[in-house]
Amino acid sequence: MQYQNREVFQKTVQAVVATYCQDGVLNHIDGKSLPSRDRIVRIFDALRQLLFPGFVGTQGVTRQNENFHVGGLLDAIEGMLSDEVFKALCCTCERQTGECSEATCREKAVEITAILLGKLPELRVFLAEDVRAAFEGDPAAASTEEVVMSYPFVLAITAHRIAHILYELKVPMIPRIINEHAHCLTGIDIHPGASIGRAFFIDHGTGVVIGETTTIGDNAKIYQGVTLGALSIRKDPTGRAIRGEKRHPTIGNNVTIYAGATILGGNTVIGEGAVIGGNVWLTTSVEPEMSVTLGTMDLTVRPRRSGPRSTEPKSGAAEGLR
Repeated sequence: MQYQNREVFQKTVQAVVATYCQDGVLNHIDGKSLPSRDRIVRIFDALRQLLFPGFVGTQGVTRQNENFHVGGLLDAIEGMLSDEVFKALCCTCERQTGECSEATCREKAVEITAILLGKLPELRVFLAEDVRAAFEGDPAAASTEEVVMSYPFVLAITAHRIAHILYELKVPMIPRIINEHAHCLTGIDIHPGASIGRAFFIDHGTGVVIGETTTIGDNAKIYQGVTLGALSIRKDPTGRAIRGEKRHPTIGNNVTIYAGATILGGNTVIGEGAVIGGNVWLTTSVEPEMSVTLGTMDLTVRPRRSGPRSTEPKSGAAEGLR
């Protein structure tokens, strides 16, 4: 479709361009190239093929071609990832200092990429423990294959474990892009800064939020709708949020947190072996091996329409609620 009125068209162009000078938040003009979100997603998918051979991507992986399969993927990932890390580092240098040593950023990007790829064997060990925890913790799971192929948690924890390595290596933007990609697909929101132990399992998963400074121990299990969040955000004298502080809770080993529970605050510690019931709201610590539940709520059962009420006892489901 073309503008019928060229004068109106030119005025629209000028009006849009004028906003570029007014607000720098939405602009990235004449700056270093930003990382490509689409390319990062492709890198993540390629990493999943390495981590879950035969499950993700090429289905015909055999003992005869596995070296060829792994070598080809590693070569492609190394080139793409080092390029995207390089761009992320350069953008950050430019924003923070106004200049960038491209040679230094390139060298650092290659080093970071090598570190991540070198951790793939360890990542597979961790992910295998996560999958087994899901299978053993969910009676509805028919097999570990079913868990890998269908459970949204597996995608979310894979994204997180990759992104967390990059986060710890101080790579800008890319860890968050990876985790938010998984968030969009699964409804599970894990910040790449969160530290999560071994044999972790999120059952169902939708609506789970795990904040940046959360620490979770080994063999923890949480259900849908759980929030591990910040109680409040401290601000400096200029009104800006103070970054880098511990704002989110610490969850010990062997803790179970049921659906809808909310646990807030950097000083909140849930002790080892504790069980947090559904819909509990916590801002204080819980001792090890304790169980925290809500009291029984009173339910009211009444006719839907106005009219004389029956004095006869309720039967069926309604009677069970009295």
